[in-house]
Amino acid sequence: MKVIKASKERPLSAAKDLRAAVGAIIDDVRENGDEALLRYNEKFDSCRRSALRISKEEIAEAYAQLSNEEIDDIREAAENIRGFAAAQRATLKELPAYSPKPGITLGHRIIPVHSCCCYVPGGNYPLYSTALMLAIPAKAAGVPRVAACSPTMKGTDKISPKTLAAMDIAGADEIYAVGGAQAIAAFCYGTEQISPVDMIVGPGNSYVAEAKRQCYGQVGIDFAAGPSELLIIADGTADAEIAAADILAQSEHDRVARGIVITTSEKFAEEVVAEVERQLDELPTAEIARSSWNDYGEVLLADSLDEAIRAANDAAPEHLEIQTADGEKVAEKLYNYGSLFIGGNTAEVFGDYASGTNHTLPTMRAARYTGGVWVGTFLKTCTHQSFTAEAMRELAPLVTRLARGEGLEGHARASEKRFNKK
Repeated sequence: MKVIKASKERPLSAAKDLRAAVGAIIDDVRENGDEALLRYNEKFDSCRRSALRISKEEIAEAYAQLSNEEIDDIREAAENIRGFAAAQRATLKELPAYSPKPGITLGHRIIPVHSCCCYVPGGNYPLYSTALMLAIPAKAAGVPRVAACSPTMKGTDKISPKTLAAMDIAGADEIYAVGGAQAIAAFCYGTEQISPVDMIVGPGNSYVAEAKRQCYGQVGIDFAAGPSELLIIADGTADAEIAAADILAQSEHDRVARGIVITTSEKFAEEVVAEVERQLDELPTAEIARSSWNDYGEVLLADSLDEAIRAANDAAPEHLEIQTADGEKVAEKLYNYGSLFIGGNTAEVFGDYASGTNHTLPTMRAARYTGGVWVGTFLKTCTHQSFTAEAMRELAPLVTRLARGEGLEGHARASEKRFNKK
């Protein structure tokens, strides 16, 4: 594999300091509840509101600040996401009765978690699309209580009106003006104004990700997401202008986002590098995008598509685009990715916003063992069983022997006593 444009190694974060800082915030929220949340709201966002929950009047005010077109756009995207989530839910079936032997009935139910929190980041941009991506599949799964939270706009007591409207359109039952590690702690352990939930989903900065790690176990999480990633597999038929645009779409997320191109064409590789530089000169978000591209952008020349495919599977990227002459054939050989985009017409940003698939995806090679947020994230497959007396008497001797073989006499007797009952 020839390196056309190299990237830096990601800096080793001060993980120990981060863990300590986040742990201190979590402990503060557990001990001091809302007082700690209000204090952190003011410290980090200059927000001085005392009521953390957003009122109906504030939601109406948010709608009033948006144009009809903006509201219609959010609703149209929501319908696509809702339709795909409903179709996914329909594939998950309950198993009411399976009988391995006469008198034994086994089965499972598909049960939604009872409550969840959808964490919608604020940061540099109002990421209102994330509100749709989180709350809609939760509602499609049948979660009875869907809460959502987001930090307020810097120096105000308000969540971005677009984010607030999107949360409402997505069906959130409760909305709170709070963000950061403190929000994760609040929804994990509860405060005076916030009742704890069973699961927390959504991306965030390093503090949010670390808080989710530390709270996992007390509360369920989707995964701890890191910087955004895009990998493009391309051959000589790909369009360098399109590929460069997709790379920069990822690069503008933040300075540690990563855009990678693996191609079998050296001519295309050189064209992509030149095209990225050209487009950066006219990109409004060039300051962040250029930093990301310069530090973490990468262009590699593979000897064959098979070598490119092996490299992509090893990288397990968050977003994986195929821009080759036969994208479907390449797709069959790929197995590690958060979401796959096949063909030059299929922009990664379509999935970010409105195609219907989810954009909350695993990063930092987590796609090796998990997919992204989907309706199944909020569902539990819970088994059940029942025995007739005859079936119990047939199976009990086997279970008794197996239990004694492990040295667990109490287990053996729980089986044996049933067998010995007249």
